[in-house]
Parts: sequence; C-alpha cells; structure tokens
Amino acid sequence: MAESLINDLGQGRYQAMSAGSFPTGEVHPHSIETLKRHGINPGNPRSKSWDEFTNTHFDSVITVCDQAAGETCPIFPGSPQKLHWSTPDPAKATGTEEKINAAFDGAFNLLKNRIMKELLS
Repeated sequence: MAESLINDLGQGRYQAMSAGSFPTGEVHPHSIETLKRHGINPGNPRSKSWDEFTNTHFDSVITVCDQAAGETCPIFPGSPQKLHWSTPDPAKATGTEEKINAAFDGAFNLLKNRIMKELLS
C-alpha cells in the first residue's frame, strides 16, 4: 500500500518501489481493495524481493513493519536515508471481513498520515 500511496499522493515528486525480505509471491487482495476503496489507483503491483534492488540507488529506504526493521537490509548504493514507520501488518488480521477491512484501513491511514506529514509537507 505504501508504494501506491507514495506514487499517487506524491504526484511525480517520488517514485516508490515496494519489496520485502520474504515476498509471498502475490500482493494481498485486501491491500488492492483498500487502495481502491480510498480512491487510490494501485496500478499493477507485484510481490518482489528487496534483492531485486540491491544495485539501485535510492534517496530513502522506508521499512514499514516491525519485523523488517530488525532484519539486516541489503546495502543500497549511495547511502540512502533509512526511515522506519512502524505499521501493524494487516495481513495478519483474522476474524470477520469487517475486522480484516478495519486492519487494512488502519494500516492505510497510518501510512497516508506519515506520507503526508514526512514526505509531502
């Protein structure tokens, strides 16, 4: 969700790419549904490993889940700024569809607020 939010809200000021240490092979369907529900075009996201970007220069690398913050990240060229935005993983939510949607909406709102405050202000 962070990739789509940054790319949409940044209106060309940023180009975000999302990746993880242990990609599942698919983007969670609730992530796509949540973005659409909030009027954000998810584009054509795909699940990818951060290893795909080890030779890519970034200005910033943002981790969003607490699990990733404690992992050893690959070294990216150019010494990018490293930020951590603690965000509960909504994919771990269980229960009714309403509770799962609430978890994804919560993550969406946390990410949107951080992007608006720290990147777009």
